[in-house]
Amino acid sequence: MSTPIAVVTALAAALVLGISSVADQRSTKRVKPARSGSPRILLDLVRQPLWLIAIGANLVGFALQVVALNYGSLAVVQPLLVLDLVFAVLISRTLAMRRGDQLPGGRRSGLGIILGVGAATVGVAGFLVIGRPSGGHSDVKFDVLVPLAIGLVVVTGGCLAVAKRNENLRPLALALACGVNYGVAAFAVKLVTTEFGGGPAKVFTNWPIYVLAVAGPVGFILNQDAFQQGTFLAPVQAIITTADPVISIGLGILWLGVVLRSSPAAIFGEVASLLLMTAGIIPIARVAPQVAGHPATERTSKQPAPS
Repeated sequence: MSTPIAVVTALAAALVLGISSVADQRSTKRVKPARSGSPRILLDLVRQPLWLIAIGANLVGFALQVVALNYGSLAVVQPLLVLDLVFAVLISRTLAMRRGDQLPGGRRSGLGIILGVGAATVGVAGFLVIGRPSGGHSDVKFDVLVPLAIGLVVVTGGCLAVAKRNENLRPLALALACGVNYGVAAFAVKLVTTEFGGGPAKVFTNWPIYVLAVAGPVGFILNQDAFQQGTFLAPVQAIITTADPVISIGLGILWLGVVLRSSPAAIFGEVASLLLMTAGIIPIARVAPQVAGHPATERTSKQPAPS
């Protein structure tokens, strides 16, 4: 079972990651587009002070996520992190209102936020209450690495191939690849946290830390690439936010013995809760690019746009 520490730190991580997302979305729209998956985007972003703030917040959020995963199950912590999108939109909208900005959508935008926040929150809570996920275990054999690595390479490579060949699907493909890498990274974090007690020798002589060292940065670069695209920002954010917990929970069930209630009624409730969560994410994500910086007003340029 997950402790209150896991729940509190997961919610704190979601809040800090929401702050990071607000800064991240604005800064990535201020640099020149880069080739899909190219780390060159980081060379331009590092000149953006707002992006550096986002990086700092992201590191703090990641540290809190590590603490949460150390005390709690993947199936508890990862759904709670979905609320980072809720926090991001609420923070962005509050700041915009204080500046007196006229946000696109007016009252409809406000209603969308209310409905989205309500649906996402109820969906997350419903999944945790109905599923009652167990903590599972964190000891996995080396045999897990092979199918995990193959699956990650195939899915990421396939998404990059689609992004390269189809300009219309590029943002969505990058978002899916990002979400999958983030889910694998969360799975690796859970494994690494259980090795802390053995000291650095145990951590660095086992494979999870190296999976994290690959999946985390790759997901991060794909995240920047996906945010930088001028269209489809709402589904991009929705795909990343949904794929991350779904992948990590699936890996936890497959290899860590995480158990959800499996009666027909419970399975129906769990699926319905995840669908409700996703349904809430979509309208929130649709508002997110508007309150963080509307694409029509923040075109790509070499110099930072006025705040």
